[in-house]
Amino acid sequence: MRIKINGKEQVIEKGLSVAELLIVNKVEMPDMVSVQLNGEFVRRGKFSQTVLKENDEIDFLYFMGGGK
Repeated sequence: MRIKINGKEQVIEKGLSVAELLIVNKVEMPDMVSVQLNGEFVRRGKFSQTVLKENDEIDFLYFMGGGK
């Protein structure tokens, strides 16, 4: 099944959840990443229950602090 992650096409197995996708993609600091699915944020508590579908678009977002 084809999806897009951060704008790049990727083929994954059917029935993968957002939580499993984080593992498969070896996302660093998964507890610090926010996930958007088709433009909508997925609540962290729903990562395991949110199953991906063909042509979904996922963005992994890291929020960085900084400044003066």
